[in-house]
Amino acid sequence: MMSFSPDVQDQAARHVRDLLAMAIEYAPPQRALIVHDRRSELNAVLTEAYRRAVPDARFIDFDAVEPQEVLDAFAAMQSGDLVALIQTTSFRLEAFRIRIELFKRGLKVIEHLHLSRMPGAQGLAYIEALAYDPAYYRGVGHALKARIDRAQGGVVDSGEGAQLVFGSPFEGAKLNIGDYSAMNNVGGLFPIGEVFTEAQDLEAVNGRVRVFVFGDTTFHVNRPDVPITMIIEKGRVVGAENSTPAFDEMLSIIRAHEGEVWVRELGFGMNRAFSRDKMVDDIGTYERMCGIHLSLGAKHGQYQKPQFKRKDTRYHVDVFAVTEAVYLDGERIYADGAWQV
Repeated sequence: MMSFSPDVQDQAARHVRDLLAMAIEYAPPQRALIVHDRRSELNAVLTEAYRRAVPDARFIDFDAVEPQEVLDAFAAMQSGDLVALIQTTSFRLEAFRIRIELFKRGLKVIEHLHLSRMPGAQGLAYIEALAYDPAYYRGVGHALKARIDRAQGGVVDSGEGAQLVFGSPFEGAKLNIGDYSAMNNVGGLFPIGEVFTEAQDLEAVNGRVRVFVFGDTTFHVNRPDVPITMIIEKGRVVGAENSTPAFDEMLSIIRAHEGEVWVRELGFGMNRAFSRDKMVDDIGTYERMCGIHLSLGAKHGQYQKPQFKRKDTRYHVDVFAVTEAVYLDGERIYADGAWQV
């Protein structure tokens, strides 16, 4: 187990303090409840960061109490109060869907999830990814959404002649940039940093895209030695060059249940702490990587499409494109590892 330095602990506390003030807009007399565990060093660092940022909060060790005590603590909170969940794996409270239920009560929620998937030095990248730069996230994030929402089409260029063409306008883009002013709920899963959409006409997505990372069946990052080139026709994956047994297995699982492999989400990741060369093993965290990611499978809860019935959609697997350039309506909006909007 890695031992984090005092400087890293100071950095974590600073990032949490900034998140609470600028993104969550938490301030007394709002109350705070921090539910944590002691199963990992990263959990300990984050818990201490919250102790410094909100010294008057109530802290509960999830493993040291009965589930009812946690539920009672939730029940005592009032709308506008803060709950932070620091989870080495994932807290389970029977049928109680924690974040959803807390949002229903008007609470602000921060979830740190699956910290065990980011051992050792990966914890440093996770802490770095919590940094909140409102000028960047809100400025670039809103500009990206505006550009996506008016675009009639786009292209993802992943080098070596591989271009994925979106010959359709996009669905209204969704924001995960720490700006909750237009949203029903405040908070969510952290780290943040993403604008996402999908083609209005999924069958208007055609071409080739080089994938350097994909989510495996255990929700971990899988990085093949050589990028896999996906061939996409009418919004479906019809081939994969330089594939691996693990990638083939993932495709076959989706096909077995859904018949074919659809490409749905087009994600514009914004978190500069993650890149093609700076990774963490948890796919849900790495999803914020600065660059393009796509989802494979028919499942996407944010957008409803007439050809899919929710009960029949099962899979949403993130894959990450080598991102050389991104174009909307012929205008380049991504170059040299950064968004240009």
